[in-house]
Amino acid sequence: MRRAVLVILDGLRRDFVDAERMPHLAALRERGTFFPSYRSAFPSATRVVSSTLATGCWPARHGLQGNSMVLVEDGRLVRHDVGHPGFLQHKRRVTGHSLAMPTLAERVARRGGAMIFNNVSPGAAYAHDPDGHGQVFHRAGSFGPGRAPLADGLDVTLDAAGDAAMTTRFIAEALAPGGPALAVLWMGEPDHIQHETPLGSPPHLAVLKAADANLGRVIAAVEALREQGDEVLLIAGSDHGHETIVGVIDIEDELVAAGLKAELHSDDVVVAANGTSALVYLHPDHSRRHDRLDDFLRSRPWAGAVFGGDELGKVGQAPVGALAFAVSMRGDDAPNAFGIPGSCLAVKPQGGKPDRLGFGQHGGLNIHEQSPVLVIDGPGFSTGAPPAPAAVVDIAPTLLAHLGLPANDLDGRPLQEAAPRLAAAPFSLQIPVSENRR
Repeated sequence: MRRAVLVILDGLRRDFVDAERMPHLAALRERGTFFPSYRSAFPSATRVVSSTLATGCWPARHGLQGNSMVLVEDGRLVRHDVGHPGFLQHKRRVTGHSLAMPTLAERVARRGGAMIFNNVSPGAAYAHDPDGHGQVFHRAGSFGPGRAPLADGLDVTLDAAGDAAMTTRFIAEALAPGGPALAVLWMGEPDHIQHETPLGSPPHLAVLKAADANLGRVIAAVEALREQGDEVLLIAGSDHGHETIVGVIDIEDELVAAGLKAELHSDDVVVAANGTSALVYLHPDHSRRHDRLDDFLRSRPWAGAVFGGDELGKVGQAPVGALAFAVSMRGDDAPNAFGIPGSCLAVKPQGGKPDRLGFGQHGGLNIHEQSPVLVIDGPGFSTGAPPAPAAVVDIAPTLLAHLGLPANDLDGRPLQEAAPRLAAAPFSLQIPVSENRR
């Protein structure tokens, strides 16, 4: 039986993977195929990356633009936290679809099915199967086909202990003999701890070790399935990296001060904070303000890269639904107090969420937040780093190719293809500041 197993350690950046801190992942990297230039989506934030991974398409096609985004509702711009459990169902009512492209769960529904265990935000978890084609287990509610609630839900905490308990159940159910064709385990760590403590601190390093131990148990279970005759493709990695926040910018406040937004709660211009990036929406009734906004954003010392109009395609977005600009905040390679390189500015969080000064954050295009991990072990892959780069949109077609399913309508391509060619990602990293100046 052909089976595919995907394990994500949320927020893990590549340079934390070594034999001392993460021995199981480091050993898998040595025996499997390691992708040293693998990169995330934009914003490099879990909810939009989850949708991008699940569909194999960039946000321009699947329609979930960020962790925070705006919907046009009754002629008004309404900002939403995509992590809310009911967001995708609300989005379907407003736009006609939860995600505009099929997910992996839908594509494998009649070919062995999907079982997903997830310990991040509800919105990110449900993005893997918003329309109820498989089974999704999450602490906010678990659902089966047709989005029917599952009586035996997932009762875990968002921390290392919760991930460990979830891993135990994942192995027992998703990796059981005769189990689903696609099994997904998405841990909440180390992302959760990195938002709560400095990168490289003792608590952070302890959680890295714990997350790696969970992966080690999954690797052992996969080996047992292989010994029983299953052809198992194992993909292990992360969705994005982290950088240390050294300053917080209130973009909406600056827009009001510059006369480009009527007041903080007006819907003429709405900023959706996405950690170290922002999506800026402009109401169609105020389209004459576009060029002034463009000049303003590109002139700001906190803006590392600005994309407007058709430029949004360079980062996998599109100027639809009133989205006018995307901003990646300025960063550099300065180390934190524990010697971990990568510092960045963040956008002031909305909805009463705390600032993250001195702790980890992500969302933009800077090198360390765009340095996730990808290791693939199994049929079609061998030891060594391939010459071709890879991106998050390549995960879905790679899994589908292993399962013998078509993937020719996706933005990514199967990584089983050995011939080097340009990456599927539409953007490059560390965009020079000069690109934002006129």
